[in-house]
Amino acid sequence: MRLDETLLAGDLQGLVSHVFEIDSYKSKIGKDGEMVVLSFTVDEKSPADDLARFLEMGYDYIIDADPTNGPTDNGKYKVFVELKRTRYIAKEIFDILDGVERLTGIKNFKFRYYKSFKSIPATMENLEDLVPKDQGTYEERISNNRLNNFSNFFNKSYLESINVTDDNISFKKMFAESINMKIKDFGPKKYIYENLEGKIDIEPKAMSEIMFLTKALGNYNITKINNNYIFENEDYAAVMEKI
Repeated sequence: MRLDETLLAGDLQGLVSHVFEIDSYKSKIGKDGEMVVLSFTVDEKSPADDLARFLEMGYDYIIDADPTNGPTDNGKYKVFVELKRTRYIAKEIFDILDGVERLTGIKNFKFRYYKSFKSIPATMENLEDLVPKDQGTYEERISNNRLNNFSNFFNKSYLESINVTDDNISFKKMFAESINMKIKDFGPKKYIYENLEGKIDIEPKAMSEIMFLTKALGNYNITKINNNYIFENEDYAAVMEKI
């Protein structure tokens, strides 16, 4: 790896999110089971171009690195990075983060796998455990994590878009203001309710807020405990707080 001659250490500081995604987007080169797609979120177009160029020129195992032509619904830009899915994938991702750290100053990257609700520290151990190294493992992982995917979880919602930046989720409905929430937790319903402190709020104000969210986001069973809203879908629950 080498820094692009047009970039210096720290040039992208404050412009790149510390949370990136793995396998959340489709490969444009090959089958998803054969390719791994990383996506970084960048505040502006020019830094996104710089990051894509740096990645493509700096690592011979990166097959392709492209920024989005325009901003996403939340005004940010994405940089998509494609690599072959091999037994070395965790180390290759870890090495890429080392280079991006030099440009951004970010020391504690986190990643979200396959649009999962929670982001986790991008340690070598977590990358080894969670990123599939072959097509069979990839297909099994995706199948088993069907509802730990914010797009799938909110499949009852008639929304224009759902965007996640860092650990915040934004719901956009046609002709209405966005609803913005912070993702607090996700897991089996039993686990969520056993580990969430506080009593269920049944006051009129809470019931009115729940009714509004039900109309806006879909027919989910929603419970409020303190400032947390628990959304249920089948046997799973997502905990979120309005921001």
